[in-house]
Amino acid sequence: MRGQKRRAFRSTGRQHVPRRQILPAAIVMMTVALMTPLALVPPTASAAGPDTVQQSLNALVRDGGTPAALASVTGPGGHDRTYTAGIGDLATGAPVPVDGQVRIGSNTKTFIAVVVLQLVAERRVSLDAFVDTYLPGLVRGKGIDGRRITVRHLLQQTSGLPEYTSHLGDDVRYYAPRELLATALRHPADFAPGKRWKYSNTNYVLAGLIVQKVTGRPLADEIDRRIIKRIGLRHTYFPTPGDASIREPHPHGYYQESAQTPLRDITEMDPSWAWAAGQLISTNSDLNHFFTALLTGRLLPAPQLARMRSTVPAEATFGPGARYGLGLVSRPLPCGGLSWGHGGSFPGYETRGGVTEDGRAANVAVTVQLTGETARRSLEHSVDTALCR
Repeated sequence: MRGQKRRAFRSTGRQHVPRRQILPAAIVMMTVALMTPLALVPPTASAAGPDTVQQSLNALVRDGGTPAALASVTGPGGHDRTYTAGIGDLATGAPVPVDGQVRIGSNTKTFIAVVVLQLVAERRVSLDAFVDTYLPGLVRGKGIDGRRITVRHLLQQTSGLPEYTSHLGDDVRYYAPRELLATALRHPADFAPGKRWKYSNTNYVLAGLIVQKVTGRPLADEIDRRIIKRIGLRHTYFPTPGDASIREPHPHGYYQESAQTPLRDITEMDPSWAWAAGQLISTNSDLNHFFTALLTGRLLPAPQLARMRSTVPAEATFGPGARYGLGLVSRPLPCGGLSWGHGGSFPGYETRGGVTEDGRAANVAVTVQLTGETARRSLEHSVDTALCR
């Protein structure tokens, strides 16, 4: 999301972090200058030469201005390896925790899409049903009508619903999901349903509300029961209302107003403004496990997985050759083939990753939300390096 009046959070980080909304004094825990030398971990030597993944993380810290970078890589044989570079806490100089927890932003959308598609497999939801089927009368606005927007439109980002995060106020507080939706509905539609593709977090807030209405249970409970416990994600959770912390070992997340200002620690904040569009906390290894389980059919029956992988062009947001399915992104790899994943951006953190058809998986996180195209491409290059080595 670009522009100063827009809240900082998206799937790919293609947005500008607002100067006021995200960082009032109440949530700025401390301000730290880059006075401590960043800890670059020496590349691991092997018969094949230096470890290219470690080198790419070192470059993210050295050249990209991020305090820390961490990664988890799974090879075709299932062998896992973790990496770190930089400093986990600039105030204390603490090291980066291996496979530490981070806020995963819009990777949350893939979890939501899986839950919806599981309900489709159970014949409790239809992708081609209108939103009004499940939430009658709720979605109305200028050019907006829940009798014309389908569940598929929501998951594929083709509804035309306006972006609610562009219009949130300065308050850092708890936001109820329907309050987020109401914020969006005060603004006109971007286009008629199904006529275009445009990324909007509002789509997934509405999808989350549908899950709650159909199941009669909180969204967090459905994610936990249907995904987290089912495949054994030990370090993934949906924060409870009012929980601004990160429970397990984690690198601190930072924000920088400009290149001339110090980094600010924004690790702790109420994440409810993201809700179904980006509230989850996880680790690189858990994300690799999740996307691998998804692509190998452990979470969805074959028909629903095929629908999830049915894509439309999304290059304007996700880069050259990228396509968007139902909460799932495909990107071409420089070594051939595709990677499947999503990516996430949340104040203080940025994540990218993907899995391949032959069982490779990689996820990389950095501890500052990226705003420049060069920095984002460097992070994506780190993922490509891990998947193509």
